[in-house]
Amino acid sequence: MSLFKAASTVSLLTLASRVTGLVRDLLMASTFGASALTDAFNVAFRIPNLFRRLFAEGAFSQAFVPALAHVKEREGEAATQVLIDSVATVLAWALLVTCVIGVAGAPVLVWALASGLQKDPQALEAAVLMTRWMFPYIGFMSLVALSAGILNTWRRYAAPAATPVLLNLAMILAAWLGAPWFASMGIEPIYAMAAGVMVGGVLQLGVQVPVLLRLGHLPRIGLGWTRIRTAWGHEGTRRIGALMLPALLGVGVAQISLLINTQIASWLATGSVTWLGYADRLMEFPTAMLGVALGVVLMPQLASAHAANDTARYSAMLDWGLRLVVLLAVPSSVALLVFATPLVATLFHYGAFTGRDVTQVSTALAGYGVGLLGLVAIKVLAPGYYANQDMRTPVRIAIVVLVVTQLLNVALVPLLQHAGLALSIGLGALLNASWLLIGLRKQGSWQPSPGWVRFLLQVVGATALLTVFLAWSAGAVSWVDLRAQPLQRVGLLAAVLAAGALIYFGALWASGVKLRQFVAR
Repeated sequence: MSLFKAASTVSLLTLASRVTGLVRDLLMASTFGASALTDAFNVAFRIPNLFRRLFAEGAFSQAFVPALAHVKEREGEAATQVLIDSVATVLAWALLVTCVIGVAGAPVLVWALASGLQKDPQALEAAVLMTRWMFPYIGFMSLVALSAGILNTWRRYAAPAATPVLLNLAMILAAWLGAPWFASMGIEPIYAMAAGVMVGGVLQLGVQVPVLLRLGHLPRIGLGWTRIRTAWGHEGTRRIGALMLPALLGVGVAQISLLINTQIASWLATGSVTWLGYADRLMEFPTAMLGVALGVVLMPQLASAHAANDTARYSAMLDWGLRLVVLLAVPSSVALLVFATPLVATLFHYGAFTGRDVTQVSTALAGYGVGLLGLVAIKVLAPGYYANQDMRTPVRIAIVVLVVTQLLNVALVPLLQHAGLALSIGLGALLNASWLLIGLRKQGSWQPSPGWVRFLLQVVGATALLTVFLAWSAGAVSWVDLRAQPLQRVGLLAAVLAAGALIYFGALWASGVKLRQFVAR
């Protein structure tokens, strides 16, 4: 399977995930609006997600996938299965302990993440209760990350990329059917969303099992003390543990930044956490469809090239990924900057979601848009370090970026409130990506292929035309006032986006960009 086909498979399934995620968010916005209780849910949901990103999809995946690819390339299938079983055993027991501690320590976790919720005792109590309900979600998602690492190493990309759809479907049913049912029972409707999260976690893990069985690499978790001790003593397990320490610090820096931003937002105007949450989810469309998809595909392939000492293939894959990032992230960034209000109004401006909410989410989305290129590029550049098991360099960079981001918060939040938090993250991401790129160039891991200057000029020219068109479209229609005509608003949005795509790719074609070169990789 070519890199483009693999990335396209992941990207299309990620698109399905993001579309169902938008339906989920639309239902939540219409049903609950932006209130103290929605802030409570977002904080409670963010806690297990923080640990998931920190351990499961963060440090663990960054250490596990390169180590697994290395053993598979050099030692064969039997040794690889032993490594899988050993890692699964240690991970499962560590998750059990973590979940017990997390449920017991929910009040402390909520206070650490969003102490501002204490302004409303009902919201604080709801956040603690929902954290207890949802904390075991980290256990399911960590095992999903283990399964995804195995499947991606064997180039089975579809199942891992499709699993987030199941979470969204569970949460859609929770908002559509669960919330009214909870209300009829005299229970606060927002609690239905916590139940939906847990059902989604079970479904995401369950769908991986048949695929792993067909592949012949279903992890076997040891139950006895002897099995646990043997698993922990395995050389590969210890190697992954050693790699996880610097990776944990690197991912932890990003999560500390998120924690600080949530803490700050909880002290701003009521709804700030929710506004940032909706903006973040819209921003995840391009970052997930492009950045995550490329990262998922490139990581095992880069690790395999490194294990085979194929430096030319290593550099060529990075170069292809970076060109694709520039090609698609630059116009997406412009869309978030100049077309934020039409996007937010069309997607969320229904039911309890007000015109003020549209404005507040749009300003945050524009802040994220400033740094979108950096946010996406990091997903390609960081695997360039992780694949050769260099965890320390990204960590050092991340620590400096954390300090810079918080200094930016000091300057921007008093002026822009919650949007200042988004803008700080965007600017920090640009710094992070630039630093990672320079490091790869100095190491010799990435050698730019010929034609980069011309390619950048072509993209900038096409983006300039797109910017003029989107800016005109944003001002020519009163998008917020079309609330009573939702079908007309959706049709206009679809027409503008389709025309924008034609303008951008038409300009690229006219300037001589050969789009087939990206497919051929």
